[in-house]
Amino acid sequence: MSVLKSFLKMLLSFAPWLFFLIIAQHSMFRLKVGIIGAAVLTVVMAVARLHRGVIMWVGILFFTYAIVAVVLLNNMWAVHYMGALANGALAVGTWAGMALKRPFTLEYAREHTDPSLWKNPAFLRTNYLMTTIWGVVFTVNASLAWQRSIQPTMPDWVYEAITYILLVSAMFISTWYPDYLRRRRNVQAAQAD
Repeated sequence: MSVLKSFLKMLLSFAPWLFFLIIAQHSMFRLKVGIIGAAVLTVVMAVARLHRGVIMWVGILFFTYAIVAVVLLNNMWAVHYMGALANGALAVGTWAGMALKRPFTLEYAREHTDPSLWKNPAFLRTNYLMTTIWGVVFTVNASLAWQRSIQPTMPDWVYEAITYILLVSAMFISTWYPDYLRRRRNVQAAQAD
């Protein structure tokens, strides 16, 4: 699988969160539209098996909470801390999956990996590494969103730029590194023959 195709599949798997990130800004109406749209996308993608594992369940739980707290109850605390709550939910879900020995990247990596490699220590190590990178990104983004909510020390665009740079970097690494390992393994196998 090409790096570009892997990158696009990853974008698709995070579609509800990206929709929420892009739409839910600058007004209460947009926040509510972002929450409802992301919730619908999460459910549709779960039913279609495009979204699964820890990230799917975090999405279902988070967007259900957000619908109740923001859309139905207009809870201004939840509105004010929505960025920290969203990133925090992803971080907690990612670290919980690791603690349960189910790094969320495994669900996606198995799609294009020979089943004979699923228990291979190198395959598992790679997925733990990729999930750790995502956990760090989500944790840093949650911290930035929290700090931005309580006492901003930088302009809003700087917070947003850092958040986007971290997310795109994690996506790039998550698509490039496994492809790099695959190519390296193929070269080593060819040299052994």
